[in-house]
Amino acid sequence: MAENKLVHETSPYLLQHAHNPVNWYPWGKEALEKAVNENKPIFLSVGYSSCHWCHVMEHESFENEEIAKIMNENFVSIKVDREERPDLDDIYQKVCQMATGQGGWPLSVFLTPDQKPFYVGTYFPILDNYGRPGFGSILLQLAQAWKEKPNDVKKASENFMQNLRGAEMVTTPATLDKAILDEAAMNLFQIADNTYGGFGQAPKFPNAANLSFLLRYGKISKISKFSEFVFKTLNKMGKGGIFDQIGGGFHRYSTDARWLVPHFEKMLYDNALLPIVYAEAYQLSRDSFYLDVINKTLGFVLREMTSPEGGFYSALDADSEGEEGKFYVWSKKEVSQILGKDADVFCLYYDVTDGGNFEGHTILNNSIATSAVAFHTGITEDAVRSIIAESSKKLLDVRSKRIRPGLDDKIITSWNALMVSAFAKGYRVTDNLAYLQAAENCVTFIEKNLLAGDSLLRTYKNGKAKLSAYLEDYAYLVNALVDLFEVNPDAKYLALAEKLAKYMVEHFWDEKNSNFYFTADNHESLIIRPKNNYDLSMPSGNSVTANALLKLYHLTQNKKFHEISVKTMEAFAIMAAENPFGFGYLLNTIYLHLQNPTEITLLNPQNKTIYDDLTKRFLPESILVTIQSQAQIQALEKYQYFAGKEFEDETTVFVCKNFSCSLPLKTISEIVKLLS
Repeated sequence: MAENKLVHETSPYLLQHAHNPVNWYPWGKEALEKAVNENKPIFLSVGYSSCHWCHVMEHESFENEEIAKIMNENFVSIKVDREERPDLDDIYQKVCQMATGQGGWPLSVFLTPDQKPFYVGTYFPILDNYGRPGFGSILLQLAQAWKEKPNDVKKASENFMQNLRGAEMVTTPATLDKAILDEAAMNLFQIADNTYGGFGQAPKFPNAANLSFLLRYGKISKISKFSEFVFKTLNKMGKGGIFDQIGGGFHRYSTDARWLVPHFEKMLYDNALLPIVYAEAYQLSRDSFYLDVINKTLGFVLREMTSPEGGFYSALDADSEGEEGKFYVWSKKEVSQILGKDADVFCLYYDVTDGGNFEGHTILNNSIATSAVAFHTGITEDAVRSIIAESSKKLLDVRSKRIRPGLDDKIITSWNALMVSAFAKGYRVTDNLAYLQAAENCVTFIEKNLLAGDSLLRTYKNGKAKLSAYLEDYAYLVNALVDLFEVNPDAKYLALAEKLAKYMVEHFWDEKNSNFYFTADNHESLIIRPKNNYDLSMPSGNSVTANALLKLYHLTQNKKFHEISVKTMEAFAIMAAENPFGFGYLLNTIYLHLQNPTEITLLNPQNKTIYDDLTKRFLPESILVTIQSQAQIQALEKYQYFAGKEFEDETTVFVCKNFSCSLPLKTISEIVKLLS
C-alpha cells in the first residue's frame, strides 16, 4: 500500500486522516501531477477539524478498507483543510451551490486531472440513505463513467466551468448616500426575529456585523427600535445556551430560534467578532451585563485558546468522548452533589431540571431575573449573585477535569487579527491591561512568525509557518493594527499597517471591477481566480479592506487609500442596500464614510473623567487615538494627523471634523459640544 501522505502535514484536520487506509495526498504538485500522469480523476474532500459530519464521513467511509480500496485504485484522493485553503473551498463550494442549491462540509468534489469539477456533493452516507446515494456506489459509478463515458464527464465539467465563469459578480457602482443605509436597515428589519432577536429562523447564527450596523443606524436615524432590537438580541444570546454560561465564549450557532441548543463547537472568529458588538452595546447602554459577557468571552480565549507564543488557536470541537456537547451539559443530580445547599438557587437561575433540556441533560441558560430568584428562595439579590458566582467557579473546576473536546491548535493569521481587534476594543471599555497585552503579544507573534518581508503567510503550527496569505489575512491584520494603534499609538503599528496596505493594493486590487481578488497576483494558479464579497460568518476581505483603508487615509493622508476604499464601497453599495444580511460589515464602513470620520486625539489621559467619557462613549463615526507619552507623539510627527499637537502636563483633546480642528480642549463640556 502507498503511504498516506498526510502524516507530514501540520493541520490537525489533515492529521485526523493521516492513518486512514485511503492514500490521501495534501493539495499540491505531487498529487496534481500524479492525476495527470496516470490519467485518474481527483477526489477532493474539504472539511475542518471541528466539523461533526466530517468526522462521521471519515468513520463510515474513509476508515473502511473496501471503500479505501476503490478510492486508491480509481482516484487520486486529496484532503484539504478549508481553513488553510479558503481559496479552494470558495471555488468548489460555488460549484456545489450551483449543482445542489446548497453547500457545506464535508465538501466532496470529483475533478478531472486538470482540476475541473464534474460531480459534487457534501456528506455522503456509506450506503444509500437519508435520500442520498451511498458513497461506495457513487465511487464505482464515477470510476466507470471516467473510463467508459469520457465525453459525458467532459461535458459535465465544461458546464460547471461555464457556470462558474458566468457567476462572477457584476457590480453597478452607486453614489454613496444615506438612502443606502435607510434601505438596508428596512430590509434587514424584514428578517428580524422580534421575539428572540437575531435574524431569520433556526438555525440561527450570531451575525455581529449586522447588529453593529443597526446600532449605527439607530444613532443616525434617532429611531430607538433599532438599538432596542440589538439589545434584545445580545441579552437573549448572552443568557442562552449558545453562550457558555460558566466557561465563557460563544458556540458556533443555535439549532433553535431561542438560542438555547447550540452546535457546540467554539470557533475563534465568533469569539473575536461578538465581544466588539457587546462593547458597542455597553458604550450605548452602560449595562454591566454586556461587560460581563465581554470579560467571560475574552477570559475564555486567554485561558483556553492562547498559545504560549502569543498566537490564538483556531477551534474547539463540538464532540468529546464521541458525543456532541458532553463536555458542557449537566444533570441535576451532578449539580446537587457538587453544590449542596446552594444547588436550589443555581438550578433555578440556570434552568437545571430533572428532565433537562437536551437529551436528558441541561444546557445552562438563564431566563429568570435575579430578583425573582431572590423572591422564590427568600434571600437577598446580593446573596443570589454571590451564590451564582461561587457555584459557577465550582462547576467550572469540576468541568475542567472532564475529557476535553479536541483543540485545533493551528494559528491562522486572519482569525488572529480579528482577535487583536477584539482585545483592543475590549481594553477600551474595560481598561483591563491583560487585554491590551494579549493584542500586543499577538501582533509580535505575527511579526516574528508570519511576516515574510512585505508579505504574509496564512497559517502556523509546531514552529512552522506556511501558505501564502489571502486577502482576508491582509485586510483583517491592517484593520487590527489600526484598532490597536488607536489604544496604543506606537508608530510601528501604523507603519506596518501602511506597508501591508500598499502590498494589498498592489497584489489584490482589480482595477477594472473596483474590488479585490481573494488571492494575490503571485498566488498558485487555480481554475478561476476567486473573489469573496459577502459578509457572512466572517466579514469579507473587500468590506474590511474598505474600512481599513478609509481609516488609514485619515491617519496617513495617503489619497490612494481613500480612492480605493470609496470605489470598493461604491461597487457593492446597491447590493448592500438590497441584501443587507450579506453586507453588514460593508454597511458599517459606508456609515463611517458618510459621517466623514471625526478625528479625536486624546493626549496625556491622566484625567480619568475625560478619558472614561471618551473611551466609554459610542463614537462609531470617529477615530480616537490616545497618546500616552511625549515619545509617542514625537515618533508620529511625520504624519499630518499628529503634527503640531503638544503633549502637556494636563489632559488635552483635539477634535477635527470636516477639515477643521479645534483648539486644545481641556473640559468635558467643550469636548462633548463638538461631538454632538
